[in-house]
This record gives sequence, structure tokens and C-alpha cells, in this order.
Amino acid sequence: MVGKIVNGVTGCRHRERQGENPHHYCRFVRCSPTCYKPKRGQTNQTMNSIQRRLFILFCVLLIVAPVLAADSSSQFTVAREGYRYEFPRDHGSHDTFRTEWWYYTGNLVANDGRAFGYQLTFFRRGMPTEQVKTLPSKWSVTQLYLAHFAVSDLSKKQFHYAEKLSRAGLGKAGAEPNRLHAWIDQWQAESPLQSDHHILHAADGDLAIELDLSPEKPLVVHGASSISRKGTEPGQASHYYSFTRMATVGTVTIGKESFDVTGTSWMDHEFGSADLGKDLVGWDWFSLQLADQTELMLYRLRRTDGSADPVSSGTFIDREGKGHHLSVGDFVLEPLSEWTSPTSKARYPQRWRLAIPSKQLALELIPRMAEQELSTTRSTQVTYWEGAIEVNGVAHGTTIKGQGYMELTGYAERFTKKL
Repeated sequence: MVGKIVNGVTGCRHRERQGENPHHYCRFVRCSPTCYKPKRGQTNQTMNSIQRRLFILFCVLLIVAPVLAADSSSQFTVAREGYRYEFPRDHGSHDTFRTEWWYYTGNLVANDGRAFGYQLTFFRRGMPTEQVKTLPSKWSVTQLYLAHFAVSDLSKKQFHYAEKLSRAGLGKAGAEPNRLHAWIDQWQAESPLQSDHHILHAADGDLAIELDLSPEKPLVVHGASSISRKGTEPGQASHYYSFTRMATVGTVTIGKESFDVTGTSWMDHEFGSADLGKDLVGWDWFSLQLADQTELMLYRLRRTDGSADPVSSGTFIDREGKGHHLSVGDFVLEPLSEWTSPTSKARYPQRWRLAIPSKQLALELIPRMAEQELSTTRSTQVTYWEGAIEVNGVAHGTTIKGQGYMELTGYAERFTKKL
């Protein structure tokens, strides 16, 4: 995926409505009691208020510090042409790069026909060494981890999501360097040794998934010369690959109901160190799985004037699993309608027309439900739309259908402010 940037206690909208302390996610902060010695005449209630404010400030600084030190990115490895992938090593963490994510999305159906979409994402953000003041303490924050978990109950038109933020210290969160295993608390994505399956687990209150994903095609590396461009400046790129079609079985739990499900998932893994171009405000990203056993990934980086940046690109994956790079001139992407979020008031494009003349593809992309917006105020602090979509159109003169996922960023606010 393009730049799903960037963590550990859960935070979720429905919990706040139920009266839970909205700042409970800061409990991992270790603070000395002497920092809060009350002044004469100061009440415990007042001190609790001060403590809460300091907790909030500290948590915000953990997120914002990497943003403020943009010039510190030079100490991190940048994505360069000629990178040689090696698996299973490259399924693991790349801590010398500043930003990394493991991204899972999928469309599922229960035995009774009830349909679901899901997203489970783990983000890693490296901290510049000059900002790490407590080395070699176990409490040192050298890596931040964040996660997003969402389930779209498509049959009932209900959207549920949760988020986490934690640090890599003391085992609360992390990612192994030589194989796939990323986690925050009990949320995790793992590929067991000697297996190509991916096992996903996430639970937040009465919302949970337990899924087993098995690749039906080999992984595909996106971009040209092993890099996926995000700008024209040196280093404005990432290393990016995907499993584009993964058979999925498991369970989805919502409330008191648990469903045995089957379906198809998509997995992205991306790592890099450079920010997006200065004139970019966000992106539109699509992963499509068509009924003829082909797949498609596209991203359009949007400039301030609404035009597509020239480095926008994609990959067409044929039936045999081979990837074909697409430049911005190879496809036409046109929004057909909009939806306004009642929460953020952002106006998101919804239905899209997509044409790829060289592949004789003319498709319409349609959300399976409108309300699939996440407002991640307790982790990445980005409001974006990500959800399940259906595909209708024509391929080589024949009617075709499909499904996939769509991500839209920069509509609630300019995304590059968060980098």
C-alpha cells in the first residue's frame, strides 16, 4: 500500500461512549511519582487532572517526535534500486528503515451468507537516536508500534474498528527480524515456522477475528527495479510486495454471535524512510481480485491541485501470478460520486471508473457500504476511509466481476502533515 503510516492498550469509539477513561491507552508510560508532588493546598482531584494532562502530552510527543525531526531521516536506510529480496527474512521487521507496515484486508462470507470485510494492520515507526534519551534502559522507546483493526458487517451495514499504540520495550509490541511475526499485546500476524500460512488474531471487547490465510499465488514485488516510487526526489520510495490472493478461513465474532467464514484476503508489506513529496495531500489506493483469477493494485498520489502525481503507479497480476508494472499513463481513474462522512464531514469519492486500455479492462468500483471511515485519534492520528468494494465491468470484451479494498486518505485533512 502507498504510505499507510504511522503502538499498547486498546482504544475504541464504543468504549468511550460506555464511559471508559479515554486516556487509558497511556498506561504504559513509566513516570516517577516525584514528578507530581502536589503543592501546598493542592487536592488529589487537581493532581489527577494534572497527571492525566501530562500523560496525554507524553503520548502525543511519542507520536509527534518523529514528525518534528524530519531531517533525522538521513540516519535511516532509504529504499534504493536493486534491493534483493530474501524470504522468509523480508517478511520480518526492517528496523534500519524508518517506517514499515504489514497490511491485511479481505472479503469474507459466513455459512448463512452474511458478508464481512476486515482490515488488520501493524505499523512500525523508528525513533531517531538523538530522541532516545534513556538508552540502554529497557524503557527506551526506539520503535513505536501501532495497529488498526476493523470489521465491516456488510449485511447489517455496521462498521466497527479499534486501534492500539505501544512501544517495542518489555515485549508489549514488536516484530521479529527474520520471519513474519508482528504483534501488539494479543493482536498478531504470524507465519509459523516451516509454513506459508499467515495466522491473524485480534480482539477488542466483543469484536474479534481468528483467521488462517494461505497464498494461492506467489508474492508480487511492486514498482520497477525493486522500488515503489512515492516522489521524484532520491529516496522517495519504498520496498513493497503483496500476496494478492490468499484463501481465508476462520471466525468473525461480533457481539454474542460468532461466524465461521471463508473468503479471500490481500496482504501488503512495505518499508521505507522518506516522506512523500511536499505538494502531495493524500492518495487513493485499490486492491482488486477479479473473477478471472487476475489481480490489480493501483495508487494515485494526489497533488494540491487535485491532479495525479507522475509517480502514481500500479501492478497488474496475470493468472500465472506474474506482475506487470503500470505507470500513471497506463490507467484512467475517474470518480463518479461522493459520500460525506457524518463524523468528520470529509467528502470522499465513492464510485469510480477505471480503465486500463492495454489490458482491455473497463471497470466500475463500488463500495459495499458507505460508512467505512476510521478516525484513529489514539494511534496514527489520521482520519481515512478504508473498506470493502465490489467490481463490475468488462475484461477483453466479456463481463467480469470482482471484489477488493479501497483506501482514501487526505480528504479529512492533508495527510502530509502527519509525516
